[in-house]
Amino acid sequence: MMISVLQAKIHAATVTDANLEYEGSITIDSTLLEASGLLAHQQVHVYNITNGHRFETYIIQGERDSGAITINGAAAHLAGHGDRVIIAAYAQIDADAAPSWVPTRVFVDDDNRPKALGN
Repeated sequence: MMISVLQAKIHAATVTDANLEYEGSITIDSTLLEASGLLAHQQVHVYNITNGHRFETYIIQGERDSGAITINGAAAHLAGHGDRVIIAAYAQIDADAAPSWVPTRVFVDDDNRPKALGN
């Protein structure tokens, strides 16, 4: 049997911009993508700590060390500049592997720079 587990998350990042007119997605600083193991075009869940909204979208790779967390398209109605968000991706693994599974967790500072990894 396969089960869904947390693959990786970027915890409490600050939204730096929201662009309603873009085609949809979330732009994430390349440095955060590398730290988390998340990939461009990968599906992610976004949990807005500020207002409670939750949505799914896909990743666009942002400029390295820019601190960019940009909400694009219709999701810009659900998260805006200054909101704090958790960005999470899930993976399917064999249930037998689940007890030893450890997700990658990236904690960021107020400028969306990695300050700690928890894996």
